[in-house]
Amino acid sequence: MSIKQIRNIAIIAHVDHGKTTMVDQLLRQSGTFAEHEKVVDTVMDNNAIEKERGITILAKNCAVTWEGTHINIVDTPGHADFGGEVERALSMVDGVVLLIDAQEGPMPQTRFVTKKALALGLKPILVVNKVDKPGARPDFVVNAAFDLFDKLGATDEQLDFPVVYASGINGWSSLEEGAQGEQWGPDMSALFNTVLKHVPAQKGDPEAPLQLQISALDFSSFVGRIGVGRISQGTIKPMMDVVVMEGPDGKPVKGRINQVLTFQGLERVQAAEAGPGEIVLINGIGDIGIGVTITDPVNPAPLPMLKVDEPTLTMNFCVNTSPLAGREGKYVTSRQIWDRLQKELQHNVALRVKETDEEGIFEVMGRGELHLTILLENMRREGYELAVSKPRVVMKEVNGEKYEPIELVTADIEDAHQGGVMQALGERKGELVNMEPDGRGRVRLEYRIPARGLIGFTNEFLNLTRGSGLISNIFDTYEPHKGDIGGRKNGVLISMDAGEIFTYALGKLDDRGRMFVRANDPVYEGMIVGIHSRDNDLVVNATRTKQLTNFRVSGKEDAIKITPPIDCTLEYGVEFIEDDELVEITPKSIRLRKRYLTESERKRAGR
Repeated sequence: MSIKQIRNIAIIAHVDHGKTTMVDQLLRQSGTFAEHEKVVDTVMDNNAIEKERGITILAKNCAVTWEGTHINIVDTPGHADFGGEVERALSMVDGVVLLIDAQEGPMPQTRFVTKKALALGLKPILVVNKVDKPGARPDFVVNAAFDLFDKLGATDEQLDFPVVYASGINGWSSLEEGAQGEQWGPDMSALFNTVLKHVPAQKGDPEAPLQLQISALDFSSFVGRIGVGRISQGTIKPMMDVVVMEGPDGKPVKGRINQVLTFQGLERVQAAEAGPGEIVLINGIGDIGIGVTITDPVNPAPLPMLKVDEPTLTMNFCVNTSPLAGREGKYVTSRQIWDRLQKELQHNVALRVKETDEEGIFEVMGRGELHLTILLENMRREGYELAVSKPRVVMKEVNGEKYEPIELVTADIEDAHQGGVMQALGERKGELVNMEPDGRGRVRLEYRIPARGLIGFTNEFLNLTRGSGLISNIFDTYEPHKGDIGGRKNGVLISMDAGEIFTYALGKLDDRGRMFVRANDPVYEGMIVGIHSRDNDLVVNATRTKQLTNFRVSGKEDAIKITPPIDCTLEYGVEFIEDDELVEITPKSIRLRKRYLTESERKRAGR
């Protein structure tokens, strides 16, 4: 394959702007799928959690061929929490396709990924997606994208970007605007041709010393660890001797390539050799890591290691010490949890893990709540059982002064809910930056707020907006500490006894607050069974039963009426708890508990 016939692009967008659907269409229309293989589900989101939530978590590769040119496509996550994935993906490409919803316009996560792409000197192609929506505003989106690029310090060349209008779900694109309600173009050829015209071809020399930087890792039980990366220069072949180096100052480690594979559609095919510009998978090197360079042993030419933004949030992962520990999980010991976290570090480059002074407690740092809760969700599905603490922000010290991370928040809400949301953000030390009504009964608020203030805010926001609000946030910068921020307004109901919950006890507790538990659920002393209607914690008898004596009451007894319990999900639990509480996570249950289970221990700790 000649060098000129390769193009490497990343598709970047905010969550739910149609990025994965667009990649599906590109695969279909390039002839990668036969007509009978068309499926409703998106092909690229193949991880179980991605399918359930409808979001992209892992950066994934595929390739299409259009008019004789091999186009490698990297589908990147839209969430800033998975920024480590984005930074790795952008190191493999020569151009980016920025996808923006024709109604919503650029969102904070769009800004995050775009900033990374522009800083790397990549030239963007703007795709205005979903232009067939009734509320589409393509002109507004193009102008807003130009303003965004300008603010992010784009060069004149980057500001002169091509625009493609598209409807990913209906599979068409166009370079010209058309009439509302009509199809503006026949198929995706306008987008394909724009990519061929504007994304530069690889300029590497196939005869130069090999230079291949590993940007992602995979694992196979047959061949072991697999490295994925783009060849900058040189040629790679199976059974070739190479050295692995961690940056220019790294120590060369000898190795031998076993197989070389390239992408074709979603498949991986073995190649006899691969040259500059190709994204390849290699195996045979045992201790390969992300960011290392595979290079020539005689003339090594290592590239600098990949730079990844530092984590901003930290949580303690602890061994589960509750009385119900070990009943549902397969892996429960501290060594098993530690080994699983070490395995995660091999490919999750934005994660940091360290041991603490306390036995069985590890400090895990990540990009945000979603980054850490997705890891926890994966662990519980694999059979791990553990407890986690409330998330805390990672502070920095600058010239002896405490600095904390500040987030940019964008909230799209209905006009009627504006007062409540602004008051709640104000109480959490938020500063209003911009307010923009859309003329259709909704308003967009932009705030700068300490990251501490956003912990636990999602549930409150959904209540304030009756579930109709959209909120997204992105790390902005570190600033001096903003002072204390109030915590949860309600106390909790704590079980005083171990046993099983009875409907009778729930009926007696119904006027005390909302419950987390149902009848017949097991409870133990110190477990949180509900939210108190007041601001103090209350110890209650959740295992109380009706006395079955021979004393009779005249008149008919009333049926017990119980308010349905709150469904305690992993995200809800992590956001809800306070510093003296833990979330107990098992493959079958999510429970909330006090760190100290008995009342005497809690009193002693509170002194």
